[in-house]
Amino acid sequence: MIDRFRIGLTATILFLSLTLPNAKADETLTPLRFDMVNQVIANIAATREQTGVETLDETLVAALTEVPRHAFVPDEFRPFAYFDIPLPVGHDQNIAQPYLIALMTALAEINPDGVVFEMGTGAGYHTAILSRLARKVYSVEIIKPLAASAAERLGEMGYDNVDVRHADGFYGWKAKGPFDAMIIKEAVPQVPATLVNQLKPGGRLVAPVGLPDRGQMLTVIEKTLTGKLIKTPLIPVRFLPLQGGERI
Repeated sequence: MIDRFRIGLTATILFLSLTLPNAKADETLTPLRFDMVNQVIANIAATREQTGVETLDETLVAALTEVPRHAFVPDEFRPFAYFDIPLPVGHDQNIAQPYLIALMTALAEINPDGVVFEMGTGAGYHTAILSRLARKVYSVEIIKPLAASAAERLGEMGYDNVDVRHADGFYGWKAKGPFDAMIIKEAVPQVPATLVNQLKPGGRLVAPVGLPDRGQMLTVIEKTLTGKLIKTPLIPVRFLPLQGGERI
C-alpha cells in the first residue's frame, strides 16, 4: 500500500514541478527534492505508530515540493540540501531535518485561514513552508543577523504573508495573537505560560519539551474550547536550547 502511495506521490510531485513558479529556476535540483520528499514520506510512515501521523496531506507535500531548501542554506552546504538531515546555517544554529519540519507542521494541524506563530525563524525555510499552508505567519528569531537575513530572503522569494521579528521568542508575539497554531523549535524544560496563553482555544502547540542536555520529547499541547490543556508527548528529539534575553 505504501509503495502504491509513493508511486502516486511521485506523479503528483512531477506535476507540481512543472507548474510551480520556483521550479524552473532550480530545475537541476528538482529530482533531488523529489527524493527528499519521498524520504520524508517514508520516515513519516515508519513512525506513524508513535506520532499518530499516518501520511502528509497534499498541501504539505506541495509545500515541501515547492520550497527550495537549497536557497536557505550556505553555499558550502547546498550539495547536501536535499538530504533528510539538519544543516548549519551560521551563528551556531541549524536548519532542521525535513522530516521533523514536516512532522511538526502536520501535528500543528494548520488550516488555510489559520494564523501561525513560529519561534526560531533561523534561515526561514520552515517559515516558507508554513506560509504556504496558513493565511499569516508570525515568526520570531532572537539572533538579529538571522532575523534580518531571513526576512530579506523570504521577501525576495515572494513569501509575502510572513512577518519576521527580531525578539525573544519566550514572550511570543502577544500583539498578533491569539494563534491557531504555534510551533516552538527550541528545547524548553516546560512550555512557558507566555506562549500557552497566546494559543487560541481549539489550537495546537508543538514543542520539544525536556532538558537541553538530556534530549526532549516532541510534545503536542491542545487547548480545548473550554481552555483545558491536553499534553501528548510523542517521540524523542534533540533541539538546541531556548536562548534568552532579559528574562535570564
